[in-house]
Amino acid sequence: MAATSATSQIFTHYLLPNRRHSRIPHFNPGRKPGKISSKLPSVASRGLETTSNKNGNLTRLGHVFGPSLRILPVDPQTTHPRRRVSVKSMGSESALTTTGLQSTVLKLLHLVVSLGIILAMDKFLKKAFVAAAIKFPTTSLMNFFQPALLFIQRWLPLFYVPSLVVLPLAVKDIPAASGLKILFIIVGGWLASLSVAGFTAIAVRKMVNTEMVPAEPMPKPSPFSSVELWTWSGIFLISFVSAFLYPTILGTNARTCLPFLLASTVIGYIFGSGLPSAVKMVFHPIICCAVSADLAALAYGQLSRSGLNPVLGYYLTKASSNPGAGDILMGFLGSVILSFAFSMFQQRKLVKRHAAEIFTSVILSTVFSLYSTALIGRLIGLEPSLTISVLPRCITVALALSIVSFFEGANSSLTAAVVVVTGLVGANFVQTTLDKLGFRDPIARGIATASSAHGLGTAALSAKEPEALPFCAIAYALTGIFGSVICSVPAVRQSLLAIIG
Repeated sequence: MAATSATSQIFTHYLLPNRRHSRIPHFNPGRKPGKISSKLPSVASRGLETTSNKNGNLTRLGHVFGPSLRILPVDPQTTHPRRRVSVKSMGSESALTTTGLQSTVLKLLHLVVSLGIILAMDKFLKKAFVAAAIKFPTTSLMNFFQPALLFIQRWLPLFYVPSLVVLPLAVKDIPAASGLKILFIIVGGWLASLSVAGFTAIAVRKMVNTEMVPAEPMPKPSPFSSVELWTWSGIFLISFVSAFLYPTILGTNARTCLPFLLASTVIGYIFGSGLPSAVKMVFHPIICCAVSADLAALAYGQLSRSGLNPVLGYYLTKASSNPGAGDILMGFLGSVILSFAFSMFQQRKLVKRHAAEIFTSVILSTVFSLYSTALIGRLIGLEPSLTISVLPRCITVALALSIVSFFEGANSSLTAAVVVVTGLVGANFVQTTLDKLGFRDPIARGIATASSAHGLGTAALSAKEPEALPFCAIAYALTGIFGSVICSVPAVRQSLLAIIG
């Protein structure tokens, strides 16, 4: 009776609730145990363990069976798979939701606390310095960094040359029809962005009724001397011959070619800077840089029978362990952005006075540049991957490359080349275009130039109009920063991709 009662409990608890889904027949106490057990899984198949008590009966899960009874309890997780999965699924979703909510709350609290500490420190230090009559030696600090700032300003266009030098590698796989479409976007987009930024600055200034005041005088870098030209020429000849005779004398081909490729780039820039102004209007010094470096690479490729493309690959390797001449030059791009912060600090009073027109025009111009590029690319039938690559055409190379990294399928080499060509177009034609559009004041001219042609346009305009340099620097930096910020937002990226198609 005890065995029968225990067996009834087992069947009632484990088998009956799932009876309609099980092939095991309903338990009949009158049937022999052997027949019943033949319908049940064996101990080996279930992996169940049994033990014997001192009376010779089997004990399992707190139930006692007689020695002749071969019925084993069925695992509830096996007989109720749907119930088990459902419970686990609901529990997992609940746990994930709770974990995600806790993570979001913790991140928000971390942000609030850290930002609050910084703000509190700023307020405390300000009051402490005022109470102690302590002033930062800003003039001495600026004077200390002045040589470095002038060096960067003097060689500024040179740092954008590498992407233009390796342009043949970036466009070799692009069909001619697509290349013409990209060129149309570059030229037309540059003119449109320049117009939007300039007219916005003028309109906002009229709305807020801000009077113009002269900018702080900015020092100019010294011109290039013939000694520099001859020195770099000597470096080029010696290093070129050495690389031809001993291609791996410095360990790798890229390192061996670095001196003469770098020297050829510098020689081209120095030579181009000495050309008459009328010639430079259509033949900017940066073009001389690219032509000079490409000619040197072509000559070495022909003499060494390696071809042009491998030598251009040595020029810009993008490998810190094996840098080329282009990698050395592009390594200054981060310092270039930092150097403009000093110019913005020098003109901080003017920036504060014209903050409304500066920030409004930069924001509108950046948004217009990104979305108009996406729209034009779709209207003229440019491939989506190529359209994505040219989206940040008006943003400096260092930040443009980080922007396209947010998108899949972008060609970073094409992005860098498009940015350089956009700056090249702006550098050649910006002054004439500004005059034609009637932009006379340095604020509108500086903002329009940097918002449409970034660093190269800034370098070209500031060389002849130093009073526009602070506004070029501000717009140059803010355009890159704001473009990076809005492109980091998933919703913005999705909207751009929706327009591109």
